[in-house]
Amino acid sequence: MSDPGAAGGPWEEWNPTEESVRPVRGRHRVAKQRGGGLARSSTVLGVGVIAAVGAGGMASAQGKPQVSISMPDLGSMAEHVSEKLPAAESLPGIGGLVSHDSSGTGADGAQGGPFTRAGGGESAQGGGEALRARILEQAEQAQSSADQEARETAEQAAVQQAEADAAERQKHAESAKKKAAAEAKAKAEEEARKKAAAARAAELAELAKSYTLPVSSFTITATFGQGGDRWAADHTGLDFAAPTGTPAKAVHGGTITQAGWAGSYGYRIVVTLDDGTELWYCHLSSMVKTSGKVNAGDVIGRVGATGNVTGPHLHLEVRPSPDTPVDPMPWLRDHGLKV
Repeated sequence: MSDPGAAGGPWEEWNPTEESVRPVRGRHRVAKQRGGGLARSSTVLGVGVIAAVGAGGMASAQGKPQVSISMPDLGSMAEHVSEKLPAAESLPGIGGLVSHDSSGTGADGAQGGPFTRAGGGESAQGGGEALRARILEQAEQAQSSADQEARETAEQAAVQQAEADAAERQKHAESAKKKAAAEAKAKAEEEARKKAAAARAAELAELAKSYTLPVSSFTITATFGQGGDRWAADHTGLDFAAPTGTPAKAVHGGTITQAGWAGSYGYRIVVTLDDGTELWYCHLSSMVKTSGKVNAGDVIGRVGATGNVTGPHLHLEVRPSPDTPVDPMPWLRDHGLKV
């Protein structure tokens, strides 16, 4: 630095400004933030050095005679100082904002920080394509999973429906089988009933050949078990009202075991059948046969009004055993006779 007094000029305060200072050339640069907070490191360093030198000069010049000042080469000094400073990438919170390109230019020659450099465009574009591909792949996987789940749900529903249909068909088949079995059973029972009825009809027809009604023309005037003041107890036979003298015939073949007067029964003939059943013919006006064998339809007496009666009729009793009378009407019907 030259002696300020040698110039012989007056002392003037020097305030360095942006116009009076040469641009500082440096290799390091600081990425400018979006808000404009950081400038290039060389510029900041140069301005700081100039400010420090200026302030030192002003402080030492007070109270001294004016001297002339010659300015050093600030550009080379800034470069020298900047070489002593730590790398911007190593500063906490700043390294991420500083470009790793020490030349200050990108691959395409344009200056700028990591936020403004165009060199990462292709990488960003490739990353976007990869992200888009991943999103599409995930969407396809989700759609595939949804389709698979829908297919499984549909298959499960189809299986359940098939099982339900099979169960319904099985139920209908079992119901139809039971119905067919019931119908077959009913048909068989009906056929058996008809067969039995036909057999019974044939039997009765055969019996009718060997059984006959005691009177050809008659009117039933009293039935079995009927009460009245004409009998000491309930009526024990069946009364066939007919005119006096009407022939009384043997109902079935048998043997005459009794014939004669029987008190309130009047004239009575007893025919005993082969099975021991006794048939009593009472209130006869006369007896045609009094002993021996008889066949069905043989006239054994005539209708009358003897004994305890109010009019001419034939009183018929059926006794499977001598002391046990039964209703003659069902007995006659059981042997093919219509009463």
